[in-house]
Amino acid sequence: MPTTDTPLGLTPGFADPVLGAQGCFRALLDAMAGPGRPQRIAGLALPPPPLSAASAAALLTLADADTPVWTDAGAVAEAWLRFHAGCPLVADPAEAVFLLVTGTPPRLATLAQGSEEEPHRSATLLVQVAGLQEGFGWHLTGPGIEHAHRLRVEGLQADFTTQWAANRAGFPRGVDVVLCAGEWLAALPRTTRIEEG
Repeated sequence: MPTTDTPLGLTPGFADPVLGAQGCFRALLDAMAGPGRPQRIAGLALPPPPLSAASAAALLTLADADTPVWTDAGAVAEAWLRFHAGCPLVADPAEAVFLLVTGTPPRLATLAQGSEEEPHRSATLLVQVAGLQEGFGWHLTGPGIEHAHRLRVEGLQADFTTQWAANRAGFPRGVDVVLCAGEWLAALPRTTRIEEG
């Protein structure tokens, strides 16, 4: 459970643990219900570099003692996440329920996909990107999008849309993705179709 009573050397988590987590959870629900529509996250103290406010808040909200987490954010960020979220950290991305990536993400096909009977046992990938901007870039369609939505994502690997098409084809199995830039996040549920341009 997030707390503001932190040991020496660790920055605080949510300013108000209950209200902060509730607000972030609501933003995550709205993001999943409206794919590609950025949501602002508030109420989090400055997390340790290289974590962004949105990715850190999302993981504090989602992770707990029963959800293995993988991250490439380094030892200080790992200690911060372990303390505030109480989550076990794993060395193998394939074993993680949640992944928080600050660099190049593992390939989607290598992550937990769930099964036909239990698709909810798949991984959720939180990826820090350089920027999110509506009205440009990808052409998104699918559940939660009335006609179409456009989202420009800066700083994601060039072949992400190819990986995403394969991920989507495995439905109901597959990985869900949350893109994080600063205090903003946007979700890509596995049902979302992405077309370039």
